[in-house]
This record gives sequence, C-alpha cells and structure tokens, in this order.
Amino acid sequence: MRMTPTARALRRRATIAETLLWSRLRNRGLHGAKFRRQVPVGPFVADFLCAEAKFVVEVDGGQHAQSETDAARDAWLGANGYAVARYWNNDVLGNIEGVLEDIAARLADRGTQPLTPTLSPKGRGSSAHLAQPAQISPPLPRGGEGRGEGGGA
Repeated sequence: MRMTPTARALRRRATIAETLLWSRLRNRGLHGAKFRRQVPVGPFVADFLCAEAKFVVEVDGGQHAQSETDAARDAWLGANGYAVARYWNNDVLGNIEGVLEDIAARLADRGTQPLTPTLSPKGRGSSAHLAQPAQISPPLPRGGEGRGEGGGA
C-alpha cells in the first residue's frame, strides 16, 4: 500500500503541536539536522523524520496512550534501524525548548553533529520537565502574518 496520499493528507491536517514543532525543525532549524514531516517509512507515516540519523519524532495526543498500533509501529521501526522519540502534544505546546533539547540530545546520541549553537539551557537536567502539563499556549500570528491573512506590502 502506497502511503504517499495518506502522508499528504496528514500534512494538510497537522495539529497545533505538530505545526509548532515543525516551525522549529524545518529548514535545518535544529542543529542543522534535516527533518521532513509526515513521511512514509515502510508501512507507516512518521510525523517527523531525520533520514540521515534514522530518527523519527512522533507527536501524540491522548488517543495514543498505550496504543497497540504505536507499539507495532515502534517495533517495526526499531527492527529497521530507526530510533523513535514520542512527545505528548501538551509537552510540545508547554515546553517546546525542552522538547527541542531532548531531540537534539537524541540526535547527538545517533551521531548527528550539531552545526549551529545549542539551545538555551531551559529544561536541562532531567527529562521530568517533559511530563509537565502545558503552561502556555502557542503564539498566535500577529496581524498580517501566517495563514495568508492581511495585505502584502
């Protein structure tokens, strides 16, 4: 089964958390690592993929809690040499810097060298900060920015 149409549909229906994370990963925004979003990988579609490091990032909502489908996906990806990192939507929305720092550390463990300065020290230490509920909402676009609204100059 070709997963490309599914991946395209998922790109169009991205969650707020996926959109926020993508805004920070795209264009080699995290240590120069090249990420793609909603990418077919075997019989699955990965939320974010760094092919160079064979590293998959998944952003999950509550429907993924103890999901057998996710366990099967992770097992298949692991058997095919991919590492998988999963983050809850509220972690991405409430602690994007901590999530990015964790992703950067995992990339470093997979041998991807940072090409840009490291992130701020916010969230350093343990990964316990990733379990905290969201404290903030994602920033909204200012007038005329994003979503194609407003006039151009």
